[in-house]
Amino acid sequence: MRKIKAATFVSLDGVMQAPGGPKEDPSSGFAYGGWMFHYADETTGKVVGETFDKPFDLLLGRRTYNIFAAYWPNAPKDHPIAKSFNAVTKYVATHEPATLAWRNTEWLGRDPLAALRELKKQDGPDLLIQGSSDLIQQLLGADLIDEIRLMVFPLLLGRGKRLFGEGTVPAALKLTGSQTSSTGVVIAAYERGGEIRTGSFA
Repeated sequence: MRKIKAATFVSLDGVMQAPGGPKEDPSSGFAYGGWMFHYADETTGKVVGETFDKPFDLLLGRRTYNIFAAYWPNAPKDHPIAKSFNAVTKYVATHEPATLAWRNTEWLGRDPLAALRELKKQDGPDLLIQGSSDLIQQLLGADLIDEIRLMVFPLLLGRGKRLFGEGTVPAALKLTGSQTSSTGVVIAAYERGGEIRTGSFA
């Protein structure tokens, strides 16, 4: 059985848009692209490296796929992330499959949620989501994400694409690991923790 894992950089107020640079995703007038840059340290670098050390395939929405496909095939061949990203299978949710030109790319078809349910039943590496806020929203709404790995940065962005939206299925989570970087980034991993339990202090 394969798992779907979302590894996400997010601000304290839940924004995940364009963490890597000003040109990454300026849609809707987002003005803070590259907001994670000054928080990088040895701990965050180690966590990012560990994310890609284990076998994985990529699961991407179309916008993130376009960003990655324009960059990683042209990155230095000895770059460890470039080597991994270019080699692994990229599963993409898109309405335009004919334009998926990056090596080892697979279209998820006209019903990506059904395709992912089938992929999860198969043997193989876990499916790692990078970026892809719209796709994450769909998968959270369909209760298809098994693990969420967050790097929460100590800043408020106010507006932008968010990790959690109105369609998120209510669920309890279990913290499976946490640490803090020297720059104040809180790194936490969560797995499913069953149903939400309610009570009263009355």
